[in-house]
Amino acid sequence: MKIDQSQPLEYSTQQNQMNILGFWIFLGAEIMLFGTLFASYFTLENGIGNGPSGAEIFEITPVLMETIILLTSSFTIGLAIHAMRIQNKKATLAFLAITLLLGLSFLGLEIYEFIHYYHEGATLQTSAFTAILLTTLGTHGAHVTFGLFWGLFIFLQIKKRGFTPETSNKSFIFSLYWHFLDVVWIFIFSFIYLKGMM
Repeated sequence: MKIDQSQPLEYSTQQNQMNILGFWIFLGAEIMLFGTLFASYFTLENGIGNGPSGAEIFEITPVLMETIILLTSSFTIGLAIHAMRIQNKKATLAFLAITLLLGLSFLGLEIYEFIHYYHEGATLQTSAFTAILLTTLGTHGAHVTFGLFWGLFIFLQIKKRGFTPETSNKSFIFSLYWHFLDVVWIFIFSFIYLKGMM
């Protein structure tokens, strides 16, 4: 395996570069998935039937907390990648751990939110609006859950093997995934929650 010393470790082999390109293509498919969910949401958001509307069930406090937590986790994963590039294993693991804890906190708030919606009578069967709302939020939540397990495995690999072209590549690709989830959340916050509260 030929390593290019002039490149950051995550780009240092041809395989690593192909992995990153492949992941960008995968993110393109993910954009299509969430784009379809948003298009469906905008089509169905007024189909409340006898169920509650967004203005009736959305609570600003947990939504703001979720947003702050996820945006902070985007910052900490960026710090983890920076620490990786300067070969600081301890800082990389610390910032990665903080990112995962923030992700877990976000997930806990989202579960609280789903329980709140259930008690307000907003289920998948209530109306077109609640069905697409819960599907969109649930899809994002499932991606965060997957990300937590993925990040944990990377944490364990770095702890055991340190920085290799492989672990660095995996960490960088994970950071792209995590930033993507944050961008999707900004759209959810802006076009579902804020719009729904007006």
